[in-house]
Amino acid sequence: MNSLGGIRSWPANWRSTTASMTTTESVRKIPQVLTVAGSDSGAGAGIQADLKVCAARGVYCASVITAVTAQNTRGVQSVHLLPPEFVSEQLKSVLSDFDFDVVKTGMLPSTEIVEVLLQNLSDFPVRALVVDPVMVSTSGHVLAGSSILSIFRERLLPIADIITPNVKEASALLGGFRIETVADMRSAAKSLHEMGPRFVLVKGGDLPDSSDSVDVYFDGKEFHELRSPRIATRNTHGTGCTLASCIAAELAKGSSMLSAVKVAKRFVDNALDYSKDIAIGSGMQGPFDHFFGLKKDPQSSRCSIFNPDDLFLYAVTDSRMNKKWNRSIVDAVKAAIEGGATIIQLREKEAETREFLEEAKACIDICRSHGVSLLINDRIDIALACNADGVHVGQSDMPVDQVRSLLGPDKIIGVSCKTPEQAHQAWKDGADYIGSGGVFPTNTKANNRTIGLDGLKEVCEASKLPVVAIGGIGISNAESVMQIDAPNLKGVAVVSALFDQDCVLTQAKKLHKTLKDCKREM
Repeated sequence: MNSLGGIRSWPANWRSTTASMTTTESVRKIPQVLTVAGSDSGAGAGIQADLKVCAARGVYCASVITAVTAQNTRGVQSVHLLPPEFVSEQLKSVLSDFDFDVVKTGMLPSTEIVEVLLQNLSDFPVRALVVDPVMVSTSGHVLAGSSILSIFRERLLPIADIITPNVKEASALLGGFRIETVADMRSAAKSLHEMGPRFVLVKGGDLPDSSDSVDVYFDGKEFHELRSPRIATRNTHGTGCTLASCIAAELAKGSSMLSAVKVAKRFVDNALDYSKDIAIGSGMQGPFDHFFGLKKDPQSSRCSIFNPDDLFLYAVTDSRMNKKWNRSIVDAVKAAIEGGATIIQLREKEAETREFLEEAKACIDICRSHGVSLLINDRIDIALACNADGVHVGQSDMPVDQVRSLLGPDKIIGVSCKTPEQAHQAWKDGADYIGSGGVFPTNTKANNRTIGLDGLKEVCEASKLPVVAIGGIGISNAESVMQIDAPNLKGVAVVSALFDQDCVLTQAKKLHKTLKDCKREM
């Protein structure tokens, strides 16, 4: 199995018949996931949950069915395993045709089915493998016997990028190790990591005597405890499948592993909260609504999934400059985008809240029509009210984890950082990117300590997130910023260089060209 983000090595004749039909320029890559799992006739878990999750997360999902179950909200009445030969035929069919980014496994009910999966993954390598070691249903029905534990430990786990056992499954994989506390979960995660997976997530939803839902993530070096309040609801069927599939979907879209895990946990929490009072079926464990996001805000849609490359030319508006040049914020944003700005941040310190909200709504329409994300500086209330694509906060503003709890899993969150310590904290708290500076002296922010090019490079080297440089950057010095040799430095954020100019459009075009020329030379 190739490591996450590695280059896929395909058979020489792979998709040769279609290669001549398209060109690289004409193809729009769609993130793709393959789920290999059992079918749930009640549609709350298994293949059905996986398909719904991926659709909700904007990812194409194909399926290979390993078993067919008769189950509903009262439990599992019967399980019928499909012949391993037919499972293999399904795998060959889709793996030989589709360009999957991630394979996610769920119910693998026999050693023979695990064997055919391993063989097909050897024949058709994929970029990442997410293993949800499903053994017992939420209602307590055994879905995979003890006979497959050995092949899991010896052959499947060592090629996995991440495994996502709950406490019962982790205990079984570890030969009956008792897991009753968070400390036990940490020990289990470490022991499981020693079996070979690159990352381990031990889910604590079933942990006794815990007021929070605590999951323990281990990357081989650091532990992260991901906590959220328990949600009182009967509608918990399929939470494990949903979490693993959401991780797979986020990985397919290019997220780092920890970011994918955090998004997945938030997605499950939000779905449970939204669905806590719905009634489907008469049993004790109902399903929940994976498409809650569409119903909570049907008018809302991010213009696109966040791409770090969107930080390339990051335009930050300034109301005082717009007044100086007698232009509206709407005209300024429109000109910046037409000149090549790839993301917009509205920074408004003087306008009344109602006025700012109306301006933000007008700017949202412009940005959406051009496929450009719009962020709000500091004002989470404005971002929520106008359905902006996200926010950017400073060190003295609301903490990132609290911002995330308010905005939900899909919004972009950036945070200003001057030090490696701040950059590391931003990553731990779930930010999507950091803005680092001021690189050079600037008049747009009072008492703003500069860090220089050396300070910027130090922050970039410490950061596990994409970085955009800010502070006194313009056409004359943008090249020196981009040449600091930091792969995660994705672009520059500018204020005066665009908006304290007679023609925003002209300056944006010049700066965009400068950055493109610089990128071409690197």
